[in-house]
Amino acid sequence: GKVSAHKHEKGGGWVADTAQVDDSVYVGENAQVYGNAQVYGNAEVFGDAKVFGNAKVYGSVKVCDNAQVFGDAKVFGNAQVYDDVHVCGDAEVCGYAKVYGNAQVYDDVHVYGDAEVCGDAQVYGSAEVYGDAKVCGNAKVYGSAEVCGDAKVCGNAKVFGDARVSIW
Repeated sequence: GKVSAHKHEKGGGWVADTAQVDDSVYVGENAQVYGNAQVYGNAEVFGDAKVFGNAKVYGSVKVCDNAQVFGDAKVFGNAQVYDDVHVCGDAEVCGYAKVYGNAQVYDDVHVYGDAEVCGDAQVYGSAEVYGDAKVCGNAKVYGSAEVCGDAKVCGNAKVFGDARVSIW
């Protein structure tokens, strides 16, 4: 149904009256922030990006293209979320981490440091990707698995359970 909303002063994007968006935030013309989402700091939400549910986006974050951040997810620090990605559940993406391509990051996942999740990769469960690690291609990292250091998990690889892949 219809939702009470207004155009954000900085960028002209739609912000539902139920969402909280600071004046310092840039919400681009086609972007949307709704539900109980909170966006603050120097964050930028643009392109056709959507931030909704109870998601929190703050710091110097960029959420753009067709990216969606929702559920109770948090994206903060200097992280970047772009292309056609979904960051949801209780996932956290922070530091200088990047999630892009068609990647999906969900559940209780933590992606941080300078880590990258890209391509059609999926990271879920309570997995962690950090350091300079990269998860790409059709790779899946799940369970309590960790990918860290300079490790790369690519192709159709699966890392799961209590596994730890690291190169320091």
